[in-house]
Amino acid sequence: MYFKKVEEFGNLEMCYISDFSGGYISRNRKLLEKLSLTPLTQFVLEKSVFGTPIFKLGSGRNKVLILSGIHGNELSPQIANVMLLNELVDKDLTHTLYFIPFASPKSTMNNERTFNSMDLNRSAHISNSLSNLIIRAIDEIGIDFVGDFHSTGLNSNPGFESIFSSKSPCPESFLIANYISQDVGSEMIAFDYAGSTYKGAVEDVCNLKEVPAITGEVLCPFGNVASGSVEKSFSQMKSFLSYFGI
Repeated sequence: MYFKKVEEFGNLEMCYISDFSGGYISRNRKLLEKLSLTPLTQFVLEKSVFGTPIFKLGSGRNKVLILSGIHGNELSPQIANVMLLNELVDKDLTHTLYFIPFASPKSTMNNERTFNSMDLNRSAHISNSLSNLIIRAIDEIGIDFVGDFHSTGLNSNPGFESIFSSKSPCPESFLIANYISQDVGSEMIAFDYAGSTYKGAVEDVCNLKEVPAITGEVLCPFGNVASGSVEKSFSQMKSFLSYFGI
């Protein structure tokens, strides 16, 4: 993958995961009204029209990915991811951070869970699905750790604030999740083996490839932004980075 430097934002670089998933995210009024429309945020929204952008900050040591928007109607983590990118864009980082705030801009635009009727968190193992292209980018870039951030409704799975992980074949997934759980109070959900309950989650496919990954969930109605949910997702992301001393 070829990352191009974005001159107007210091050390920011970007490229695209796909060119068929773009959307006008600003049409999602529920999300837009909660975003702080800084120049960087507006840049991210503009680039998302043309596909799924991935942004890069820093260099050296671990390569860490912050991912959100696998389900387009889970708005709080996507807002939190943009907030985090804004916070870190001018920082001197000793690790290399990658951000995918909007995995499926088209889905976010439409405020819908699926992308072209496909659940991206059940299809990361399916060749050429959008989430599989994210997996391929993780492989190509050589990402060392992945945090995939979601929200959950009261009557859905899991239905409460939590951190998903697995103990095998990648035990560091469990260690990261335990750290975050202890740090921010999110309940920990640990499976004995990645992918044993269902197939195709980004977290599980990463762990099966022995790239340590976790999934963060905050409580928020689908398609809306509940009070405090953005801040809670943001705290999960910050805790994930804190595990690496960031």
